[in-house]
Amino acid sequence: MRKLKNSELNRLEIADFKKTAKTPIIIILDNIRSLNNIGSVFRSSDAFLIKKIYLCGITATPPNNEIRKTALGSTNSVDWEYAEDTIEVVKMLQQKGTIVCSIEQADKALMLNEFQPDDSKEYAFVFGNEVKGVSQEVVSASDFVIEIPQFGTKHSLNISVSAGVVIWDVFSKMKH
Repeated sequence: MRKLKNSELNRLEIADFKKTAKTPIIIILDNIRSLNNIGSVFRSSDAFLIKKIYLCGITATPPNNEIRKTALGSTNSVDWEYAEDTIEVVKMLQQKGTIVCSIEQADKALMLNEFQPDDSKEYAFVFGNEVKGVSQEVVSASDFVIEIPQFGTKHSLNISVSAGVVIWDVFSKMKH
């Protein structure tokens, strides 16, 4: 076995990425404080052709050198928009028919491994603040809540890890 060189990976150029059909997934970052987490979410979103990222509340926006360190140019490929109020984004997307799912630990949450996306629908996944999680107002307004099963001693995963897990899981379950 031999590791592949970057030139052998056949990745899209940014202009081609912009023209390529996207996965019907939107990411909403609800008051994320870590610039490295934001950059990592951009990078995972690029990898799986995510339609758009909404950066809400205190979540920093590109251009930003700290975001750039982990995003590695994906802030130029993935569409994004800043919105001050997460709940307004949730309601706007729902009015367009997007199914909004908060990624959180909550009563009546659906476990990620049990979630089966409808290929004809668009989904928005909300990821919350590193300490407080997704705000209760957003959880209450969501169409449903998805929880990532965990079996160790810790109560949560890093937000960028959670985003990567959810994006990959949903992407792999959707027909392409």
